Amino acid sequence: MSEKLWGGRFSKTTDEMINEFQASIGFDRRMYREDIAGSIAHAAMLAKVGILSEEDRAAIEKGLKDILAQIEHGDFDFSVALEDIHMNIEKRLTDAIGDAGSRLHTARSRNDQVALDTHLFVRHAVVDVMAHIRALQQALTESAAQHRDVIMPGYTHLQRAQPILFSHHLMAYFGMLARDFERFQGVYARTDIMPLGAGALAGTTLPIDRQFVAQRLHFERIYTNSLDAVSDRDYILEFLSAASILMVHLSRLSEEIILWCSREFSFVELDDAHCTGSSMMPQKKNPDVSELVRGKTGRVVGHLMAMLMTVKGLPLAYNKDLQEDKEGLFDTIDTVKFSLAVYAQLIRGMKLREDVMRHAVEADYSNATDLADYLVRKGLPFRKAHAVAGQAV
Repeated sequence: MSEKLWGGRFSKTTDEMINEFQASIGFDRRMYREDIAGSIAHAAMLAKVGILSEEDRAAIEKGLKDILAQIEHGDFDFSVALEDIHMNIEKRLTDAIGDAGSRLHTARSRNDQVALDTHLFVRHAVVDVMAHIRALQQALTESAAQHRDVIMPGYTHLQRAQPILFSHHLMAYFGMLARDFERFQGVYARTDIMPLGAGALAGTTLPIDRQFVAQRLHFERIYTNSLDAVSDRDYILEFLSAASILMVHLSRLSEEIILWCSREFSFVELDDAHCTGSSMMPQKKNPDVSELVRGKTGRVVGHLMAMLMTVKGLPLAYNKDLQEDKEGLFDTIDTVKFSLAVYAQLIRGMKLREDVMRHAVEADYSNATDLADYLVRKGLPFRKAHAVAGQAV
């Protein structure tokens, strides 16, 4: 018989190469907190409905909390042979407390278990990202207030167009981030659905209480269809989509800062602490933060495309393809949070060359539209006023 926890019907052990190929413990170990929280709530529910004794429930909860402490202190040896975070924790629990541990998986499949873990993980990530958005918005408003009267050229087609305030330009990004914040609020609402109880795909014949688990884990709603519960990855797609749009906004800001701090513009000076130099050219001061955020945007958008392609052809319900949902998700979460954090620092440390900005406004007829408007107020038709102003330029 196979040594796997699911190995009852197998006569051979799993090939070592297959073990390594299909194992997800190298990345899904990040969900250990969510997995343990879900298991504690599940055990409490099993005890409530009489499937699990109170003695076993207490042993399971204590055992899981001990495992949590072991992982957080670096004392837990993860096993590739056990495939994933769920099996690693369950095996350690059973080794520690005996038969009570083997009762934990009653009325549960890894299919709805991993769905629960990822819902919890994304929900936490959304809250973190929203906090980072607010922090960057605060940095933008502080800089805008500090430089509220600084004039600079506004651009269309990357050509000087009309005079604007630097603060007005910065607050355009505040508005983009506000919409990003709203998008993540929507992601949270559609992630806040509890999938546990769906089993592998068709629920369970045991008298479970899904509402109890949802309340313990602070879910607003419960999936109404078991097939949907285990196969849904919309919430991950939505997170990746919202993250991609956010990163595109940061990439646009990055491009402008890269231009502004170049000698061709010289509008801003970045803090030395936020730049790097060249190994060959002593004079260089490179805007690496902005360049990296611009580059990482492509990676985040790539994760969205990869997830869309993973899901697009999957029949209901669970398929192993869905294991591919996590690495791109985790990388996106890390990238977005880090990018927002470094940009809040960069904006606060950025100094303006106000004289250069004003000279750029005054040197290139950027108030020609105002002249045309003045002539309109004097009674000239706009098209004629436009022509007169153009000829004057």
